[in-house]
Amino acid sequence: MSNFIVKRGEIIPLEIRSSISIRYRSITKAINREFRSILSDTSYSMYVGSYGRGTAIDTSDIDMLVELPREEYNRYNTYKGNGQSRLLQAVRDAVISSYPRTEIRADGQVVKVCFSDGMKFEILPAFTGKKWNGEKIFEYPDTNMGGNWRTTNPIKEQAEMRMINVLSKGLLFDTCKHIRFIRDNYFSSYHLSGIVIDSFVFASIYGRSWDVNAKNGDVSDGEFETFLYGNYLNEYRYATQIPAPGSKEAVSLVSSKECLEKVLFKMLQ
Repeated sequence: MSNFIVKRGEIIPLEIRSSISIRYRSITKAINREFRSILSDTSYSMYVGSYGRGTAIDTSDIDMLVELPREEYNRYNTYKGNGQSRLLQAVRDAVISSYPRTEIRADGQVVKVCFSDGMKFEILPAFTGKKWNGEKIFEYPDTNMGGNWRTTNPIKEQAEMRMINVLSKGLLFDTCKHIRFIRDNYFSSYHLSGIVIDSFVFASIYGRSWDVNAKNGDVSDGEFETFLYGNYLNEYRYATQIPAPGSKEAVSLVSSKECLEKVLFKMLQ
């Protein structure tokens, strides 16, 4: 059986997506109630990560960003001794009010909510900021190395991914999902992050697309897969990072390269 890329479409069932939405809204409401004294279950939050970019194939990890008031940043930034950790604990305590019997813990940059059915939400508390050119970014806490603040721009990443997916007639998302499928079914003991997959495919698409009037499009069987593997060997095999879609923020390749190479080679078989 060929491991070539196939048109995958929507592969997360509606029932599961509905469950994700219910939990997402409940978490959003709990945090808004604690930090803004409002009961909205949609305001100041967004899906991020693979689910937010539209490239997820399962629901084991759902990433979400919740925007907190700027005064909270000012308060926790003045704490001596890892105010970032204290912020995560405050977010954790807010979510516990909605899920008192669920495992919830702060971990590095996020608060993890581990549901009994295996679904896990990772909540990134963040604050809006701006780059020198006026571009909107988010600042989020990192509790490692004594605590510091990092930046991300998921809005721009998602917009660029969606645009290129439309131009490629779905090839971008299908390729990202297919790489995840190969990873999960053949190399599950290895590490290959979703942002590395999406960044690599985004950087390698080079105007290719499905043909909407043909079964496999203008990407003939094996041609694009061969190019992806060759592009990895030529451009990224010895690289340590790759730019994220849209935001161009550096994404580390170090821990994902071994698995990425194995997956791309498997796709040729």
